[in-house]
Amino acid sequence: MITVKSSYKGNLRTSAVHVASNNTIITDAPVDNNGKGEAFSPTDLVCAALGSCMMTIMGIVANRSNIDIEGTEIETVKIMASEPRRIAEVVLNFKMPAKDYSDKEKAMLENAARTCPVALSLHPDIKQTINFVY
Repeated sequence: MITVKSSYKGNLRTSAVHVASNNTIITDAPVDNNGKGEAFSPTDLVCAALGSCMMTIMGIVANRSNIDIEGTEIETVKIMASEPRRIAEVVLNFKMPAKDYSDKEKAMLENAARTCPVALSLHPDIKQTINFVY
């Protein structure tokens, strides 16, 4: 079954439709790579997917263990390399809600983030720097 249908719209813009939900994402090439930068770039989406996946798996662990993580936020920094142009590093700074998490809960949540499917799918040359602020 098809998951995503994508099309090239011209001027370095693409459109991707999630078949099951009919939600659409537009991408633009970034300004530093001949684009308009009016939307997420494909590499921005990789970084966003990493953060979203981490929070989703953390949410699964949290729900299973009755840990409240609602309000968790991530600030993500993408660092690009050249020759070849690629993502060199993704820095994810988690801002956890002001809760009294035990050391065990923190370890569970941090392990969940680091072992999410997207994190495990990225090439090992992409450095993943993950910081948690409680």
